[in-house]
Amino acid sequence: MRVLKDTARPGGVVRPAIAADLPAVAHLCAAHAAFERAEPVPVDLVTRLEPVLFSAHPRAWCLVVDHGGELIGYATYSLEFSTWQAADYVHLDCLFVTEPHRGEGWGRALLNAVKGEAVALGAAQVQWQTPDWNGDAIRFYNRAGAQASSKVRFSLPIRPTQTPQ
Repeated sequence: MRVLKDTARPGGVVRPAIAADLPAVAHLCAAHAAFERAEPVPVDLVTRLEPVLFSAHPRAWCLVVDHGGELIGYATYSLEFSTWQAADYVHLDCLFVTEPHRGEGWGRALLNAVKGEAVALGAAQVQWQTPDWNGDAIRFYNRAGAQASSKVRFSLPIRPTQTPQ
């Protein structure tokens, strides 16, 4: 299994997710959604993620923190295009470490691993967002050298919602 450069820490490593990790990744996604006060993840998340992450031409990638065989964190990212920069960038969709392991350097290891993957993909930068109430994450990203943007994120559903019968 490939361990990403400079991401090994006492007790664990950051590595690319494998298909067998998907149930644990889905569990981490559910914990992340609950932490961010978001809608629950779909019950079939594992089924939905598998082709996106593990097809011949994946749409996104997932890194995990493997802490002695237990997954305690993850980051997902995809390659996107910036019209204004006329360049690719990596969109960091999720970065999450379970509460008992925050402050141990795993968030930084995940962020550094995503940066390394962005370089390998030829991306000009990494972009992401975090809730404005998450002061710990904002301080973490500021310490990592990130620059905040003052944009507001919107979501426009395009599938009709189903009403209960």
